[in-house]
Amino acid sequence: MNTYFLLYTRQFYTTLPAPCPYLPGQVERKIITDLSGHDSILLNNHFSQAGFRRSHTITYAPACPKCNLCLSLRIKTQEFLAHRTHRKILKKGNRFLSCHIRVPQATDEQYQLFLAYQNYRHQQGEMAVMTYLEYQSMIEDSPVHTYVAEFRDSHNILVAVSLFDELEDGFSAVYNFFVPEYSDCSLGTYMILWLIELTKGQYLPYTYLGYWVPYSSKMSYKDSFQPYEVYLQGKWQNESKGKILSIIEEEKNTLL
Repeated sequence: MNTYFLLYTRQFYTTLPAPCPYLPGQVERKIITDLSGHDSILLNNHFSQAGFRRSHTITYAPACPKCNLCLSLRIKTQEFLAHRTHRKILKKGNRFLSCHIRVPQATDEQYQLFLAYQNYRHQQGEMAVMTYLEYQSMIEDSPVHTYVAEFRDSHNILVAVSLFDELEDGFSAVYNFFVPEYSDCSLGTYMILWLIELTKGQYLPYTYLGYWVPYSSKMSYKDSFQPYEVYLQGKWQNESKGKILSIIEEEKNTLL
């Protein structure tokens, strides 16, 4: 079936307004469409390349009427060079962690780690009160090629988990979480670097990191993984942060 026909015949929905989790005082809305069906992999690839992001069996993109600050970001994997801090994090993690890539199957061990992470990082967020069945749905309800990477220490204790999707042009980080007590080991950064290395080893061009909000301190870490591209003005652009902010401000004026 023609890909453009598939995209044209999709039904799209807009979510109700809700408080923005990244910018105080802002309201967010999303445009979503269902991915389930025999063409889900093909659709997910095309939507990912158009700045969308998968969650469960849907894919979504920001649709905020007066804000344009959520930018889909992907790392240019084959051009990426880890800087000194990245190399130290990789060396430390590789020394005491082992990784096992598994099919997306939820376990109670993962769930307890997930809850500890939410209570440490996102106490006021919706995910902090997720039940086991809701967590299981996040992990297992995927119509595309999805994997779980479990990272264990030398005592075989689970300390970090990465949920990620396989795309035709790379891998997409869906959700990462880790043991709060290991925060000084930069496990969040380590898992991103690990996924970049996995992508590079498969000779694929991109590692997708979801959305980046330049003015949000929660998202500032993503700017360190350069070079990257952001989906802006209907296309992927490889610009400096300063240039990106300039374009955003120009677009913002047209929204007011």
